Amino acid sequence: MSDAVRAAADAVAKRLGKLRPRVAIVLGSGLAGVADAVRDAVRILYKEIPGFPEPGAPGHKGELVGGTLEGVPVVVQSGRFHLYEGHAPEVAALPTRVFARLGATTLVVTNAAGGVRHTFRPPVLMLIADHINLMFKNPLVGPVAEGDERFPDMSDPYDPALRRLARDVARTERIPLEEGVYAGLLGPSFETPAEIRMLQRVGADAVGMSTVPEVIAARARGVRCLGFSSITNVAAGLSPQKLSHLEVLDAGKQVSGQLEQLIRGVLRGL
Repeated sequence: MSDAVRAAADAVAKRLGKLRPRVAIVLGSGLAGVADAVRDAVRILYKEIPGFPEPGAPGHKGELVGGTLEGVPVVVQSGRFHLYEGHAPEVAALPTRVFARLGATTLVVTNAAGGVRHTFRPPVLMLIADHINLMFKNPLVGPVAEGDERFPDMSDPYDPALRRLARDVARTERIPLEEGVYAGLLGPSFETPAEIRMLQRVGADAVGMSTVPEVIAARARGVRCLGFSSITNVAAGLSPQKLSHLEVLDAGKQVSGQLEQLIRGVLRGL
């Protein structure tokens, strides 16, 4: 894995030139608009980066975008690698490790998620306070990757200071922002009503199929994390409607402008 990280990071660094990103941003389903806001953008297709597979999920472009946003050097990952596509956890976490090697000290992760909490009225944004790893896979398993900590502390995986900053931005911009716990499941099937009832009992507020491997890998490298879920639908059994990925993409587009405002505000406050 260390060799794969070095090879990918070298390829990306060559394309970015003098740009050294401080912040990495990972975009979830239907949330690609943030990448279009990057100034002086350098676009790198995944096929040009060693070890980066093409994303298979609809709504994931498959490119890295380097440049500046609110004057902050950033790299944006437009399209992630999901475990349900057959990728190993270390592949899902590869971009995160590459960003850390490039010098990024903050990771902003976004995702589309189902609302488990009864009071959610999608589409709405949720600030991730914590997560529950129900994928039962971890990108740190195996030999310790170069730059990783073997036993990273996960008592505050989503940085408290960054969360306070996000809440301040939401209040200033008058953006509705919930806060809660994200449960990561393997997928790709949506959850059953019985599984949703279980998630409610274990303390989850939203459920999705990503994010957790990236955050674990980031914390193993000392990278601060901030996470947002776009609650695109209520989970199975909480509504008479059947779930579909098209619904997820459409709802994501409805809140993408608010998400961009939040991310811009956070960057200004760093």
